[in-house]
Amino acid sequence: MSGKDEFSILNVSTDHIPEDERVPLLREFYCRGVLKAEVEPTDEKPFAASLTSHGLPDVQLVIGGLVGARVIRTKQLVVDGNDSLGLMINRSGIVEVSARGRDLRLHPGDAVLTSAEDATIYERLSLGNCLSLRVPRRVLAPMIVDIDDTVMRIIPERATGLRLLVDYATSLVRERAFAVPALRQLAVAHLHDLMARVLGATDEVHELAGRRGVMAARLRKVKSFIVNNCWHQDLSVATVAQEFGVTTRYLQRLFEADGKTFSSFLTGQRLKRAHRMLREPDFAGRPVSSIAYDVGFGDLSYFNRCFRRAYGATPSGVRSGEAL
Repeated sequence: MSGKDEFSILNVSTDHIPEDERVPLLREFYCRGVLKAEVEPTDEKPFAASLTSHGLPDVQLVIGGLVGARVIRTKQLVVDGNDSLGLMINRSGIVEVSARGRDLRLHPGDAVLTSAEDATIYERLSLGNCLSLRVPRRVLAPMIVDIDDTVMRIIPERATGLRLLVDYATSLVRERAFAVPALRQLAVAHLHDLMARVLGATDEVHELAGRRGVMAARLRKVKSFIVNNCWHQDLSVATVAQEFGVTTRYLQRLFEADGKTFSSFLTGQRLKRAHRMLREPDFAGRPVSSIAYDVGFGDLSYFNRCFRRAYGATPSGVRSGEAL
């Protein structure tokens, strides 16, 4: 795919396919619809597969399953220049993933992030279904601190945002949202955000708790909550403190230790959301005042002042393209 708005669907099913033709068929599917990989049948079960790949700029969504075969990203294939990152979410059955000297077993609901730069073996040990999202490294790397530390670590089903990501991705497929050009770019952006949310939750324990302790881990949770709820006009330091079971002064100290204030962080998130909406064609017909209220501002004059101070331009100027 080369165009910004292009979209493709690729299906593969071994139903009604002779067994000696199934491995070449699946190998071609992976090379065309996922990434270059070898396929080897196992001796344990008859080989069968049913997979669908949805290809869009900067994200690839694969849903389905296989049994009786290994999918191998060999050392010879990793030199092809593909540096994408793939989040595999095991929805049922058991999958074993081996890379970087680790052998991980994914039970239903578990997920793992893999890198196309690593020699990797995927093997389904029991009949089941996966949902996988593959994204270029350049997209995720700026959104996550030390993203390589998240590769080949089991992400449990209870991880923050994981269920939401699965539900959202499957709903996009179910509702055929990718077939609507106006929704594609927005859907891809949402998938990126949700992936970053999930991966951020996993590295919180390994990085934040280890580097800056419990306060830093709690601040990250608070910030994530604010980012995901900033459009509520009644969101305040008091309501967030109540949500997390702490005092308002404790919450204020968390932000002060980070060199910010609660109000400045909340306002900044609302402004970022407004700036993004002003530049998206889907919101071109919505008045600036409506966008200001939608992102959580209750006073239009205050919104305009904050926006000009943050971006050195008016909301109308950003919308028209006169300013970025």
